Amino acid sequence: MRAVVTRVNNASVVIDGAVSGSIDKGLLVLLGVHKDDTEETAKWVADRICGLRIFEDENGKMNVSPSDAGAAILIVSQFTLYADVSSRRPGFSDAARPDKAIPLYELVIKECMDRGFHVETGEFGADMKVSSENDGPVTIVIDR
Repeated sequence: MRAVVTRVNNASVVIDGAVSGSIDKGLLVLLGVHKDDTEETAKWVADRICGLRIFEDENGKMNVSPSDAGAAILIVSQFTLYADVSSRRPGFSDAARPDKAIPLYELVIKECMDRGFHVETGEFGADMKVSSENDGPVTIVIDR
């Protein structure tokens, strides 16, 4: 599983002209599911997302967790994170098929919600327009 986590001042995802998910201060998570991922992988990635101390403390140091910062989370599925670019036309054979990817994507969402976070989402497989105002910018890649 691969998560690209960006600290944002705000972020939103629009599908067919309508806002599907929107947050203010928080984390925008682009989430790719690998064909070999398991429920254990999804739980580990959710734990890392929820525990990243990437918000600034009173001294300007990244030392505050998302929960302590009052952050929300916007999670957007993105199979293209597993693009094979060995040729100029990307291949996606390492990305999980929807029958496997959807339950694991939903498990990450559930795990974050179970930890008390307000979570917004895109729609798996939809053509989405994602907007964000990065804060920092701070972007972390979680790979497992």
